[in-house]
Amino acid sequence: MKLHPDRLEGVNAVFGHGPGEISVNTTVYRHSVIVPWVGEIIDWQVAGFEQLTADHFARVAALKPELVIFGSGPRIRFPAAALMRPLIERGIGLETMDTGAACRTYNVLAAEGRSVVLAAVLSAGT
Repeated sequence: MKLHPDRLEGVNAVFGHGPGEISVNTTVYRHSVIVPWVGEIIDWQVAGFEQLTADHFARVAALKPELVIFGSGPRIRFPAAALMRPLIERGIGLETMDTGAACRTYNVLAAEGRSVVLAAVLSAGT
């Protein structure tokens, strides 16, 4: 699905997503990514939802956002509370949704100037 976000200068935006890929700014990614509101897109070493660990969320928490939008894949899946501990300990909010909804929500919040991070799980065929 193509998205046409309103963009603030220097803010990352998702321009599209589909099975196994996400387009951020001018680049298409075919692996899980962390998209901070500003700065570089980060390769998130997650092959699929089942491989998530607390260390994956610690990497997201290190960016110090006010909110994390977690795209769990083609359907909504909630990570265990133990995995989210790095976010909880820092008082960082987490919203979980399927990756398509997460992309759209991230764009709205980033366009509002919020310090938001999209953590999107992508795997082949999802």
